[in-house]
Amino acid sequence: MLEIGHPLNQPISVLKGAGKEAELSLSSIGVLTVGDLMEFVPARYDDMRLKSPEEAAHDEKVTIEGIIQTEPSVMYYGKKKSRLTFKMLSGPHLINVTFFNQPYLKKKASVGDKVTVTGKWDRHRLSVSGQLLEIGPYSRGTDFEAVYLLRNAIPLKQFRKLVKQAIDLYGDHIEETLPAPLLGQYRLMERKEAIRALHFPESHDEMKQARRRFVYEEFFYFQLKMQALRKTIREQSGGIAQKYDLAKLKQLIDSLPFELTNAQKKAVNEICADMKSPYRMNRLLQGDVGSGKTAVATLALYASVTAGFQGALMVPTEILAEQHAKSLHDMLEPFGITTALLTGTVKGKRRKALLGALQAGDIDILIGTHALIQDDVIFHNLGLVITDEQHRFGVNQRRVLRSKGENPDVLFMTATPIPRTLAITVFGEMDVSIINEMPAGRKAIETYWAKEEMLGRVLEFTEKELRKGRQAYVICPLIEESEKLDFQNALDVHAQLTSYFHGKFTVGLMHGRLSGEEKDAVMKSFSANELNILVSTTVVEVGVNVPNATVMIIYDAERFGLSQLHQLRGRVGRGSEQSYCMLIADPKSETGKERMTAMTETNDGFVLSEKDLELRGPGDFFGRKQSGLPEFKMADMVHDYRALETAREDAKTLINDPAFWKSDEYAQLRAVLTDSGVLAGEKLD
Repeated sequence: MLEIGHPLNQPISVLKGAGKEAELSLSSIGVLTVGDLMEFVPARYDDMRLKSPEEAAHDEKVTIEGIIQTEPSVMYYGKKKSRLTFKMLSGPHLINVTFFNQPYLKKKASVGDKVTVTGKWDRHRLSVSGQLLEIGPYSRGTDFEAVYLLRNAIPLKQFRKLVKQAIDLYGDHIEETLPAPLLGQYRLMERKEAIRALHFPESHDEMKQARRRFVYEEFFYFQLKMQALRKTIREQSGGIAQKYDLAKLKQLIDSLPFELTNAQKKAVNEICADMKSPYRMNRLLQGDVGSGKTAVATLALYASVTAGFQGALMVPTEILAEQHAKSLHDMLEPFGITTALLTGTVKGKRRKALLGALQAGDIDILIGTHALIQDDVIFHNLGLVITDEQHRFGVNQRRVLRSKGENPDVLFMTATPIPRTLAITVFGEMDVSIINEMPAGRKAIETYWAKEEMLGRVLEFTEKELRKGRQAYVICPLIEESEKLDFQNALDVHAQLTSYFHGKFTVGLMHGRLSGEEKDAVMKSFSANELNILVSTTVVEVGVNVPNATVMIIYDAERFGLSQLHQLRGRVGRGSEQSYCMLIADPKSETGKERMTAMTETNDGFVLSEKDLELRGPGDFFGRKQSGLPEFKMADMVHDYRALETAREDAKTLINDPAFWKSDEYAQLRAVLTDSGVLAGEKLD
C-alpha cells in the first residue's frame, strides 16, 4: 500500500488535460490517482499492424494502405449525419471506403494521396467502414493499441494521452511488488516495464509478457493471504492431539465387507495425521457420488472414540441422518461403539434420556440434523465434528456445533466435485482431501441423450426395468420464474406417467409445496419399494441411497448445469445391477449440446466439474454468484490455472520460511498481510 504522500497517490488533476470534469468522470470508474490510471487494465487490444486485403479477416478491425482513386464525396442525411466515400487502390484491389460523420476529412484527402485507413473490413464487398484516416504512408508508433472499458467517462483518445503522460512523468516512482528471486526464477518483467508494456506494447510478445507478470502477481498476493490465514488459524486454534488406537482402527478396516480404494486410504491417512497433531483440523473431504466418503467419515469418528473423545456428524435432512445412523451403527456396534440419532422428531422422555447419556459420555457418536446445535445438546468430550454437505448449513450453525467442544477437529464433506482451481481459491484456508476413485465392482451408469420425440421409447425401456422389480426416478426441472409452473409441470408429468403405467406400477410425487415431513414420508415410501416411480421437482437429496433404483429420467435436462446433472445421475447405480440415466433434452445452444455430450461420455464427476467450470465460468459454478470468489483484474482461474498453482506453492513456501517473518526483504509483503487483517487473526469460515 502506497503512503499518502507518494507521487503515485497524487490526484489525476496534476496531469495536463485532466480538468475538474475529467477528474469527476474518471472517479466513476475508480480512477482517482495517478497510480489508479496506470493500473487501469485494458479490456482488449486493437491490432494496428498493416495488412493487405488478402490477409485481412472478414468483419475484423484492420489497417490497410492504399492510393485514393476517386474524389472523396460527402452525403448528408438526417440531422447532422453524413457519409464520406471514396475508392482506393490497395495492391490489385479497388476498395470502397466509407467514413460516417467525419465530413471534414474531405478537405484532408484527394485523388492520388497515399493513405492509411483503419476500420471494419468487409471481405465480400471489398469495403472498409473507416474509423481512422491518416494521409501519407503507414507510420503508426505501435502495432497494438489498448482499448479500455470507460463507460463513457471520457473519450478513449483523451484517456490514452493521460495514461502516457502519467507513465512518462511518474513511471520512475513505480515500485517493485514481487520478490527478486521470483522475478528471476520465472523471468517476469519488472513492474515498471510491465506497466508500460500493458498500455503501450511494442509487440505481441511484449503484451503477453506484461499480462503474464500481472496474472502471477494477482494470484501470488491472493495465495499469500490464504497461506498466511491457514498458518494463523493453525497456530492460534490450540487443537487437540488425539492419540487414537491404530491397532483398533486397523481391525475395523479389516472387518469391512469391501476393500478401501487407494484414494480412501490416502484420505484416512491425511485426516488421522491432522487429528494426531496438536493443531485443530480444518479439512474439506470431497468425493464423487458413490465414492465412499461415509466409510472414511466412519473411520475418522471411530479413531476419535479410541482416543477417548466423542464424535458428531451433522447432515442437512432427517432421511440422510437416519441413513447415516443405520450405516454407522451396523459398522461400529460390533466394536462396542454406541451411536445415537438426534433429529427434530426425537422428543419428550426419549430426547431427555438421549441428552443425559450424551452429557455423561455414554454415547460415543451422535448423528443428526441441525437439532445437534440446540442449546441443551451438551457433549461430555467432543473431539471431532463432521459436517456433510457443509454448504447447506450457515456459518453460524457450523460454528455453534464446533463450539460444543474445546477446539474439536473439524471435517467438512461434500459430494459435489469442485474443480481444483476453485477448491484452492474458495477453500484456500483449508486442507483438501479428494476421493477420485470408485469402489471396485461398481458398474458405470449408462447415459443416453434422447430428444423429446423419443420419450415413448424411453418409457418402454423404463417399463422393462420396472418389470424386473427395479425402481425409477423422474426429475422435472425447476422453472425459476414461476413456482406455479414448477408445480404444474410436475403434476402434468405425474398425470402422464400415472396414465401410462395405470394398473401396472405406482407413481409417487414430490414437489416444493410439500413440508419437510411430507417429503421424508414420500422418500421413505420409495426407499421401502412401496412406490415404483418417483416424480420430483426438487433435486433428490444428495446421498439418498436406494440401491434398487436403476433408472433416472431427467426432463428438460438442458436446464441443469453439468454438476447438477451428475449429482442426479448419482442417485442410481448404488446397487449391483446395471443402471441407466436418460437425458430428455433438445438444447438450442452449443453450450447445452456440449453439456449433454459430456454427460454421455464420462461418469467422472471431477472431469465434468472442470468442463462445467469451463462452460459456465467461476462466478456461476455454484449455480449462483458465489461471494467467496475473489475478483481478479487480469487473472482467469480457468485459463491461468497453472499460474494459480505455481503462485500457491510459492506463497506456501514463503509463508513457512522463518526468514519471511524476520527479513527486511519481505517487509512490504508483511505490510500487505497486516493491512488486509490476516495477521490480526481474522479468518474465513
